[in-house]
Amino acid sequence: MSGRALVGAVLLALCACAAQPGRVDAGHAALGTIEVAVGPCFGFCPVFDAAIEADGTVTFTGRRHTALLGVQQREAGADAYRALDRDLAPFRPQPGTEARVPCDAALADTPSYTIRWSDAAGQATATHQGGCPSGPGHELDAVLRDLPKRLGIENLAKQTTRPGESRG
Repeated sequence: MSGRALVGAVLLALCACAAQPGRVDAGHAALGTIEVAVGPCFGFCPVFDAAIEADGTVTFTGRRHTALLGVQQREAGADAYRALDRDLAPFRPQPGTEARVPCDAALADTPSYTIRWSDAAGQATATHQGGCPSGPGHELDAVLRDLPKRLGIENLAKQTTRPGESRG
């Protein structure tokens, strides 16, 4: 086989393997994950972890005061991942760092949040105390408020009080 024919065959093979627009290929999907840990409040706020991978796989872990205690997975689709990644991007610190999202005067009796991005660039973590009346923290509250619905876990994360359970 001549050098030109070999180059042509390699290029043809590469084109055939290229990802289609609007789809996340399996190699890339394994590289991206957004995890959100919702912490306790003084009352009976749901405490859970939710993670979405770039391919749209969602893992819910109910910890306290949620309809489901334990782990359940579901599919939300790659578009859900991309939309959440886009909406959380203004709050994402540089890879390899951790930052607190500014809040002018957070309410003390609200859940705390830890958001962790893991991808080819590395890992980044943002922490946030919910209930900000203004500024970047208020904008993040709006994104996080809709998180269960966006990930299709609203029925799992629904606040549930069980007899004998303590607050927090």
